[in-house]
Amino acid sequence: MPRRHTAPSFPDSQDILRFIADNPDRSSKRDIARAFAIKGPDRRRLQDLLTEMAETGQLERAPRHGLRAGGELPPVAVIEVVGVNDEGDLLARPSGGQGDNEASIVVPLEGHRRGAAGPGDRLLARLTPTGSEGYEARVIKRLGRGPEEVLGIFDLVGGQGRIQPVDRRMKRDFAVSGPESLGAAPGDLVLADVQPGRRYGLPKARVRRRLGSIDAPGAFSAIAIHSHGIPTKFSATALAEAEAAAAPELGRREDLRHLPLVTIDPVEARDFDDAVWAAADDDAANPGGFRLLVAIADVAAYVRPGSALDTEACERGNSVYFPDRVVAMLPEALSNELCSLKPGIDRACLAVWLTIDADGRLLDWRFCRALMRSAARLSYQQVQEAQDGNPDAATAALLEPVIEPLYAAFRALTRERARRQPLELVVPEMRVKLDDEGRILSVAPRLPLDSHRLIEEFMVAANVAAARALSERGAPCMYRVHAPPKEEALEGLRPVLASVGLKLAKGQVPKPRNFNTLIEKAAATPHARLVNELILRAQSQACYDPGNYGHFGLALGHYAHFTSPIRRYADLLVHRALIASMELGEDGLSEDAAAEFDELGRLISGTERRAMKAERETVDRFLAAHLEDRRGAVFAARISGVIGAGLFVALDENGADGFVPGRSLIGDRYRFDEAAKALVGESQGRRYRLGDAVEVRLVEAVAANATLRFELCEEDSGLLEGRYGIARTPRPKRRRRKHR
Repeated sequence: MPRRHTAPSFPDSQDILRFIADNPDRSSKRDIARAFAIKGPDRRRLQDLLTEMAETGQLERAPRHGLRAGGELPPVAVIEVVGVNDEGDLLARPSGGQGDNEASIVVPLEGHRRGAAGPGDRLLARLTPTGSEGYEARVIKRLGRGPEEVLGIFDLVGGQGRIQPVDRRMKRDFAVSGPESLGAAPGDLVLADVQPGRRYGLPKARVRRRLGSIDAPGAFSAIAIHSHGIPTKFSATALAEAEAAAAPELGRREDLRHLPLVTIDPVEARDFDDAVWAAADDDAANPGGFRLLVAIADVAAYVRPGSALDTEACERGNSVYFPDRVVAMLPEALSNELCSLKPGIDRACLAVWLTIDADGRLLDWRFCRALMRSAARLSYQQVQEAQDGNPDAATAALLEPVIEPLYAAFRALTRERARRQPLELVVPEMRVKLDDEGRILSVAPRLPLDSHRLIEEFMVAANVAAARALSERGAPCMYRVHAPPKEEALEGLRPVLASVGLKLAKGQVPKPRNFNTLIEKAAATPHARLVNELILRAQSQACYDPGNYGHFGLALGHYAHFTSPIRRYADLLVHRALIASMELGEDGLSEDAAAEFDELGRLISGTERRAMKAERETVDRFLAAHLEDRRGAVFAARISGVIGAGLFVALDENGADGFVPGRSLIGDRYRFDEAAKALVGESQGRRYRLGDAVEVRLVEAVAANATLRFELCEEDSGLLEGRYGIARTPRPKRRRRKHR
């Protein structure tokens, strides 16, 4: 039976938290009411108190209708072993996003059979809190084996081979004996097989393949490619099909070669899959309106269903873009040549004629297969400079007949965008610039230009037309779907926004304009970047699906990807669907393929996530390499995350993310305040809050696993109470507990 708590009056939140800590197995509302002898009308009062504690993060639901303190792990959880200490105890962390991922979990030697578990293994364990952010675990069942291979950096320590994993989740090195090293030298990137059966000391591994020096150009992207299993080599059959492909003749295609279509891309782009043109509509029934033409490389003409090219494009799902290379979805003979809309060369395209009114509303569309000839290959910067009155030799002749009509149509499209109010996040995109040797020259945010937005709006209009055309015909379509944020994400977002003075109302269906209002309010405050990132994190992830569920972020009811079939398999599927439904050729979507759209949607959504993660990790490695020589340097930053184990910070200079361990915070003992998203000093009341501006000193930068570790420059952090009017937090009284 749970121990009854007698109290002279109705319990407060601290009484309830103490009761739950003493009775974790009997912590339901009924148990609490019985323990405190709460009856009659006071039961409603208890319900209100528990609801308030849940909303402020003090409580959260536990299995079997129980409650537990917010931020705590459940009594039974799945954990992942990350290492072994000198006493033979296993060191672990929560697996699968349970609770605080930095929670310290120790499995005592007597709590597991020696040799029964080791680094990388997943265990079902019973957890007992042992102090601030700490747990002791007793193994119930071993769920899975550790890693079978490891990718890492080879080194010699006292003449003994070592492999430092590039995966930050692997907390221990691997030992390699001399004969098992395959001649690897210190600094080599190696792939090794983990040898089973070794659970004491360092786990052992055997080098299977040497991938070159970690300092060599291309090493960081090679790590991501291998870690995520991204295919890089095409079969001989697929390459032969690409080489044998030939440009189709005009035939039944519409001839667009007389129109000055232009491509507008980044300077470094090598594949040009979309071209644009615009002119004022001469129809008197559409005053102030425009006719747009968006021409897209006709990849379906070369990549036929069931071919080796099609099989491998589907397996890749999309191209992957790293700072130092591109892993293309299609062989170079297609992606950079036959399907690339190079200037002055006849190219097959699938084009859409769009008619918009003076306010940018889409009135009509017509799709056709055509032959085009690009008038120029332009960069975003070139086009913007020309529009701003500084044309160069390439854009001077195109300014009046091509560029100015494009901007006029763009202004109409922006009026339509303003009407529907899509989500307007301001999250800078970091660009890593390399020299010819693959060394980092700079890392800086890409400057947003109207020319970027111009192409974006033209592509959105074409994508909407493709989705609506297929929907109206009842034809299969691979829609680009973006669901509204989940309620649990919004519940987590509200208290954080409240901590910086912003309110997201409850009880209403969220719309993009609600978030835009918050972004506008935060724009002139120090929290602007944080608010944008928090709102971004709260959004659902977009995906591909044959069901049309709308696109929340763009505030559109119909949306599909149509404009980049060179680099996205989803666009190729949409092209084939348009060709089949409009009888534009014999190479359209087959009925069998349409029946597989559910599975294909899941597949290419997965390859997209794989690519995004690989790209992000590679940029993080480049950022860490860029900072390796700046150890000891001081940076302006903001706190981007707070957990019990410390602070995540983002540098103002380049957006690099790093960690400040809680143990490095001196002068006090800190506890995690979940509701306030802050670490609070128990005796001095000093607070480190989400969004605070700080100055940090770089302590460690490891490019191989993208690790950046900082410490706070406390004399410059501006977080001391009294200096900025932050009130002291009284030290909470702790109830002593007896442990056997």
